[in-house]
Amino acid sequence: MANYSSSLYQQLEEETGVKTGQMIYRIWVMGINCNIIKPKEVAKLHPLVNIHDLVGALHLPEDAVVSPPDVNHALAVASAGQGVQILERTSVQQVLVEKGCVTAVETDRGSIKCEYFVSCAGQWAYELGQASETKVSVPLHGCEHFYLLTKPLQEPLPPNTPVVIDMDGRIYARPWQGGLLSGGFEKNPKPIFTEGRNQLEIQNMQEDWDHFEPMLSALLRRMPSLESAEIHQLVNCPESFTPDMRCLMGETPGVSGYYVLAGMNSSVAAIKTVYLAEWMTYGYPTANVWPLDIKRFGNLQSSRTFLRHRVMEVMPLLYELKVPRWDFQTGRQLRTSPLYDRLDTQGARWMEKHGFERPKYFVPPGKDLLSLDQSKTFYKPDWFDIVGAEVKCCKEAVCVIDMSSFTKFELTSTGDQALELLQHLCANDLDVPVGHIVHTGMLNERGGYENDCSVVRLSKNRFETSVQWHCRYMWALLTRKSVKCLQLLFFSALNLIGPRAMDVLAELSYVSMTPDHFPSMFCKEMSVGYANGIRVMSMTHTGEPGFMLYIPIEYALHVYNEVMSVGQKYGIRNAGYYALRSLRIEKFFAFWGQDLDAFTTPLECGREFRVKFDKDTDFIGREALLQQRQDGVTRRFVMLVLEDHDTELDLWPWWGEPVYRNGQLAGTTTSSAYSYTLERHVCLGFVSPPLGPEGLPTPITPDFINRGDYEVDIAGQRYPAKAKLYPFSSLFTQQKRRKDDMELSNLQGK
Repeated sequence: MANYSSSLYQQLEEETGVKTGQMIYRIWVMGINCNIIKPKEVAKLHPLVNIHDLVGALHLPEDAVVSPPDVNHALAVASAGQGVQILERTSVQQVLVEKGCVTAVETDRGSIKCEYFVSCAGQWAYELGQASETKVSVPLHGCEHFYLLTKPLQEPLPPNTPVVIDMDGRIYARPWQGGLLSGGFEKNPKPIFTEGRNQLEIQNMQEDWDHFEPMLSALLRRMPSLESAEIHQLVNCPESFTPDMRCLMGETPGVSGYYVLAGMNSSVAAIKTVYLAEWMTYGYPTANVWPLDIKRFGNLQSSRTFLRHRVMEVMPLLYELKVPRWDFQTGRQLRTSPLYDRLDTQGARWMEKHGFERPKYFVPPGKDLLSLDQSKTFYKPDWFDIVGAEVKCCKEAVCVIDMSSFTKFELTSTGDQALELLQHLCANDLDVPVGHIVHTGMLNERGGYENDCSVVRLSKNRFETSVQWHCRYMWALLTRKSVKCLQLLFFSALNLIGPRAMDVLAELSYVSMTPDHFPSMFCKEMSVGYANGIRVMSMTHTGEPGFMLYIPIEYALHVYNEVMSVGQKYGIRNAGYYALRSLRIEKFFAFWGQDLDAFTTPLECGREFRVKFDKDTDFIGREALLQQRQDGVTRRFVMLVLEDHDTELDLWPWWGEPVYRNGQLAGTTTSSAYSYTLERHVCLGFVSPPLGPEGLPTPITPDFINRGDYEVDIAGQRYPAKAKLYPFSSLFTQQKRRKDDMELSNLQGK
């Protein structure tokens, strides 16, 4: 992103003659020129910096700044040269929508017909989305933002003087017209525009020296010589923030043709406009931008109270250290399971997903609750032994995980329309006997995953599935007149994991739950305790034996109590999503949003067996997959088990670590967890072979994977790893079984 933006701004200067400044580079995962330097080198690069309390600094030699007004002017000049008409000082009143599609924009100069509308309204994007008759949710909120301008210094700083960012002081400083510009992101931000409409134009707000004082003090500690500098102005202007600090871009759900690009927070913008243009032209961008996609939020994040509270937490986080598995503290307990209070009193610690509270793990009685709540580390976390005990129980006895946050839908039709629609949307074959569960992907035209789900055939023309709200095919399900699509809001879900799960359910239902009577990937509607109509599915999302129970919400507490009561004799306990994560990763299970995305195909992640190539059924992505199968895939999903890594002393892998093969960069990890079975860390991720002689991707083979020497880079330290295309746990299990069989045969022989 940074490289493209820099090239664009330089090109704009050449084409228009308007100077844009220089582009600021940011470090993403790898590939940016940067290095750690000593304090003395800092002093050489910036004469004003106090180095006496520094241990070192991160230096980006190509780091610089850009002037937003100049860039906008240059873009306007270049666009006008291509025939674009720009109407200045024109107020947009609302966007007109008919039958779910944009038709026109109403302005104070009249109506402008259009098929596409892009809201780049920044701090006003929220109000603009709410102004139309068909409301559009654009979740962002404004805060006051302060920065100080000095008059020219006695010895002006050279234009190429580095930008200084002091994370501990929460400030930044850069040269400005011979003087200095310094701002920051304080711990106590001031939200604005919380009632009524925003002001219509950007205006500087009232100075607040008392509020700015902590940042001014931090600036003087870092650059003491500025004590004698003459102040030009303390600027206070609005800046908007989203609920998770990342910008909003893409087509809004529910209104076709309504696009958004807002909440940038002064970040790299040029390449995002390119992705948005691709989105509008082709229906998708050429890169995975899901972390920025506006569909990651829903209407529930558009409450003014929610946004006001969240923005007060978000803004300070820009200069905070983000530790793994970190959770927002504001806007919580918005969506909860009927079991929330019961689980909370039993020691549940919570994480949030789309506003829904999920249990992470359960603190046993006698543990230091405060210590666990405040655990922030890149090393071995305080919950390590707790999660280990939950994993052990899942493997040896039975655990219960509340998974009510899964979004569930039921599709019905009078004829075969529901089956025909799902056969077109899904890659796997759904024409299966009633009661069977099919794991399938919903793909896009490129063969990438728009959704990864399980579909149950409840009856001939009735299906249940868990479709992600972000999935664009969700709207195809909801709007197809011949198919009735109902969201199952009033169902809770319990995941019973472990070998004794069948014993617990057998006692509660008086039905045999053994594999002979209840095979894997099968669904039955049955009674559990006094509750009837419980959908029981023989699947767990972990690879371990067990069942998913979909329970009408009014029965949830009763079923949970009965399960826990009967399960006592089988060693039952509560478990959370951290245990589930460890189990699914050691079983090499890929999850959407972590390992799978819209650019990952089934062939790249070893799921070709879940594609109905042998059926004469047209489904979305079929042609792309057939072509990829013929050409060969250029990357593969692999499992990496770390070696020579000390869990107690070394930094842990979390996700996004570079993967090296034979010393060359080959990919990155997408998720990782400690495997309590293998007693070492397991990483999942993608690797690719080097580019061919003409710079083109080359097909990857199993031999390429198996013959390489792999390393995973964790914070600059490389650890050797074994890479496989199948679960290591399966290998270890097979070895153990062979060993047990040999011991048994030897015993029988004797």
